[in-house]
Amino acid sequence: MITRPSRRITALLLAFASALPLGLATAQEPATSSAQLTPPDQRITDEAIYGDHSTYQATQDRIEALNNSGRPVRDYHLAKAQCWLDVSFHEYSRNDRSDFPQDALNESARLIAAMEQGAQPLPDDTPMVNNARRLREDLWKRLGAIRGTPGFECAQQAMACGEVELVHAGNEFNQQQWRHAKPYIQMAEDLTNEAEALARNCTPVPQNMTLTANLLFDFDQDTLSHVRPESRRDLDKALQRMKEENLRLVQVRLVGHADRLRGRGSDYNERLSERRALAVRQLLIEQGIPADRISYEWRGDTEQVQACDGMSGDKLRECLLPNRRVEVKIEVEKLGGPAPQGAAPDR
Repeated sequence: MITRPSRRITALLLAFASALPLGLATAQEPATSSAQLTPPDQRITDEAIYGDHSTYQATQDRIEALNNSGRPVRDYHLAKAQCWLDVSFHEYSRNDRSDFPQDALNESARLIAAMEQGAQPLPDDTPMVNNARRLREDLWKRLGAIRGTPGFECAQQAMACGEVELVHAGNEFNQQQWRHAKPYIQMAEDLTNEAEALARNCTPVPQNMTLTANLLFDFDQDTLSHVRPESRRDLDKALQRMKEENLRLVQVRLVGHADRLRGRGSDYNERLSERRALAVRQLLIEQGIPADRISYEWRGDTEQVQACDGMSGDKLRECLLPNRRVEVKIEVEKLGGPAPQGAAPDR
């Protein structure tokens, strides 16, 4: 079965084809081992655009053929080929005139050709195409930690797409800065959380499991009223997952951070990151987590996950948002029966 995004691609292609003159809609291109789009400055006619849509459909057909031949949708390499194709078509449809649509399509075609030829080993790298900025090193590390574990078997699809969305976000950051990258960062975070959940539940008795959330604070703020709502939802999801997956709380570790705007290594940033960690500690206690299971520390501005070089003013403050965070790491164990009293907060 092809994935949901590929069905959307197929529907869009069919809708476009139905609007073209009959001669164009029935044109056929010979199958090739590569996929080439019309150069951006030449996409000015229906014929050129239709040719590109035919290229996308032909690439989608190759993915479906691999799936039909026995490679499952959850397979890491098939999923990554699909996700590269999806982000390429997404940006092409948004009239992105950079090299990104072609470069992303090239990555899809590279993986498809390797799978068709039975190459071993298959490529595992995730290139930063079009010189995309490498954002959110913490998410890259979380995804990388799953590789080589028993849970990788179940998490392959979410991992592959999470990596591609991080590249997608880095490309948007280069083109239109942080606000345009944020939606794709959120998609990457969601996929990372999904991959970790799938890995946890892949084996009968997984060990050393950690649920992760980052609470993000407004500039120079340390109270819960200034926590970004979307990051608060990530914490709520982690707590809810404890109940849904019947996980027993072992301990919670909090790490407070600040951005660099008050000066690298300043005492102010140290104290600010400490106050943020204490605020989140109080929130968790109010949510029902025992205080003696919560440890906290603070690191000031020593662990920046986003650099934002060359920016200033409001754009810089917004870009540095991921650095103004409290990392919430909830260590849990899998239970065989009902959750014991107090293992997860009643909400």
